[in-house]
Amino acid sequence: MLRPTRLDYCQYLLSTPINYTLTHFAEHCESFSHDQINRYLAGDRLTPRLLWEHVKNDVVLAPDGYLIFDDTVIDKRYAKKIALARRHYSGNAGGIINGIAIVTCVYVNPKLDRYWLIDYRIYDKAGDGKSKLDHVRDMLSVCVYSRDLAFSTVLMDAWYASKSLLLYIENLDKTYYVPLKCNRLVDDSDAKKPYQRIDSLQWTEAEEKSGKRVKLHRFPRDHKVKVFRVASSQRTDSVITNDLSQSDVSVVRQVCDVRWKIEQLHREAKQLTGLENCQCRLARIVRNHIAAAFLVWVHLMRNAYQTGKTLYQVKHGWLSEYLCQQLKSPMIKINDA
Repeated sequence: MLRPTRLDYCQYLLSTPINYTLTHFAEHCESFSHDQINRYLAGDRLTPRLLWEHVKNDVVLAPDGYLIFDDTVIDKRYAKKIALARRHYSGNAGGIINGIAIVTCVYVNPKLDRYWLIDYRIYDKAGDGKSKLDHVRDMLSVCVYSRDLAFSTVLMDAWYASKSLLLYIENLDKTYYVPLKCNRLVDDSDAKKPYQRIDSLQWTEAEEKSGKRVKLHRFPRDHKVKVFRVASSQRTDSVITNDLSQSDVSVVRQVCDVRWKIEQLHREAKQLTGLENCQCRLARIVRNHIAAAFLVWVHLMRNAYQTGKTLYQVKHGWLSEYLCQQLKSPMIKINDA
């Protein structure tokens, strides 16, 4: 008797256009029943290491490469009993929702303008005791010490700008560019004045262009970073870097723009792989579904780079061919309109 495999499930996630449920899979597959597919997902063990095994030969390393860290929330606001779902802040929802948080790591080659998902962690502090900061540190350590990846710069969101993590990145001899929350305390007076909120700093015209040196509250006495005001169409961020030689806000803005590639990854994974469409309740099935969805993204991106298409064109290309065929010879004809 045939049994479902990882390849079968990944092929289903890649092929189905909208519905990603096990019931839909079973209804369209002659070989497997719903129970067989469910038993496979409950019995297999797909881990983040498997993702790296699939993507490592695709990644084109560069000495000036970037590592980007961020988290995304799989929306489970209407689910009451799905494992791993907790209350999280969601930028998409604009508030606190019930969902599953995933911390992701993306590698970017700036010369090729290409990016790859290389690692991830599912946030489950009740299960493993680790915070999101712990997960970022673990993935950084793996990239440096286990995989020996070539990169120079780490990009993160303001949520990750903690003292311990920033100092850890410096100890790795890497550069970081990180926005700070508006209430973060800094000192630009060499201890002559009290600390003040970073959004209340006074800027000269020269500092607007070249940045200013500040000391972050509770950091070592002689520790300095450089802060830049980076304006966009929606807001102005205070971005810090440990590269004290940086003196061009336009360069900082370009570096910060690279960070949006991880947001692009999150959107693509949710829209094209069924990342947040698993309806099963067991933690092991949820973990395996997330791993399979990321494997599908890797294969979609590989095909996109090879063909010069977008991920959306790769995923939905056959639907375009189907539409052309139906317009020529429709299966269901309208006789009067």
